[in-house]
Amino acid sequence: MKTITKILGAAFFLSLALGVNAQNGWNWGEQVDIAKEKNVLYTDALKAKNYEAAVKPLTWLLTNTPDLNPSIYIQGIKVYDGLAKKATDPSKKDEYIQKALDLHDKRIQYFGKEGDISVRKAYFAYSYYNKTKEKYPLLFELFSKAFELEGKEMDHRYLVAYMNSAYKYRFAGGELSDTQVIDIYFDISDAIEIQKQGASEGNRKKMDKSLDTIDRLLLATKVDINCDFVEENFGSKLDQGNDVKIAKKVFKLMIDGECIDRPLALKAAEIIQKDEPTYGVAKFLGAKYAKEENHAEALKYYNEAVSLTDDNSQKAEMFVNSARIYVKQGQKSTARNSARRALSFDPAFKDAFELIGDLYFSSFGSGPCYQEKSQIADRAVFIAAYDQYRRAGASAKMNAAKAQFPSIEDIFNENKEEGQSITVGCWINTTVTLERRPAN
Repeated sequence: MKTITKILGAAFFLSLALGVNAQNGWNWGEQVDIAKEKNVLYTDALKAKNYEAAVKPLTWLLTNTPDLNPSIYIQGIKVYDGLAKKATDPSKKDEYIQKALDLHDKRIQYFGKEGDISVRKAYFAYSYYNKTKEKYPLLFELFSKAFELEGKEMDHRYLVAYMNSAYKYRFAGGELSDTQVIDIYFDISDAIEIQKQGASEGNRKKMDKSLDTIDRLLLATKVDINCDFVEENFGSKLDQGNDVKIAKKVFKLMIDGECIDRPLALKAAEIIQKDEPTYGVAKFLGAKYAKEENHAEALKYYNEAVSLTDDNSQKAEMFVNSARIYVKQGQKSTARNSARRALSFDPAFKDAFELIGDLYFSSFGSGPCYQEKSQIADRAVFIAAYDQYRRAGASAKMNAAKAQFPSIEDIFNENKEEGQSITVGCWINTTVTLERRPAN
């Protein structure tokens, strides 16, 4: 009975010891002391950057205790990374890189987290092979798998590497169609846009730089982005509903393909503006409708653009654009008011002065500003126009206006004097200094 009790007691303490060994994520296996010794040996060697000395004890652990702890794979990759960086023999270097890549797979086998580790594996390979043409298919394969597993969780830096791997794979002759490249591009862009939503301002700026890089890589792939291609591949998707993500893709491609005159570009822009209004898209829509002579819609979007920017120069530009529409409608006074609104935001905005000058210049010959009772009264509009052209720096128009000033005979006949102030009536309602036209 005592013997049985002793056996049971020994078994209890053994199980307790094994339990302790397995605690905290460390599974030392059956040869606990040896495993611990090997762990100390390789970690000390790694700290000393003596990568060669770390290999033997690390290999023992990987062979005898493969489920010891994730650290043997994390640190093991560092060992082979260090060896690869030191290697001068290309074949040995490649051998060490491959061993590090294999450790990524082993870590997944024993500790899971396939998505995260696949991303790390792809980027590790990229750090060595991004300039090795024969390895481009491998990189593209690794990143494609990583994105399939991890998708929008991939860091924006890794997503840039993914786009670069697609570009290089295609460059090396890989079978990657235009449509596939564009799908990859938009998958990556969408992922970064989602990440931006919860990011700090500093990180958003970094992500914007990543998006710029991805844009450049798309163009570098030599994808034939033409108008027909975009309409055939994305037009039907846009017709299925007001999906702003698809609309953004279409609008981006239409701009890259110089297809902004196509109806599809207008439709995409309207969907974007309704869901995520911006100054740039509002400006585009205003210009588009102005070109089509749809004045009401053009004015609507120009006014919307004003409300979407804090930049005074941009506000001024929109008011001048609105003024040009009022000119086409024959509303000269309203056009001038709009131009003056532009000057209230940007007092040096030359386009506003020039537009007002044009309004004054064109008032001669008909309408309320042309009474045919006094040459000076009628031609005073040219003096008013000249003053505006001068502020705009429009020298050619200044000369044209000055050539239409009252003649010295007109001034003499109406008993006026050069330099005196006269009032321009009608809707213009301003005061100018009387000046004669230059002698021929």
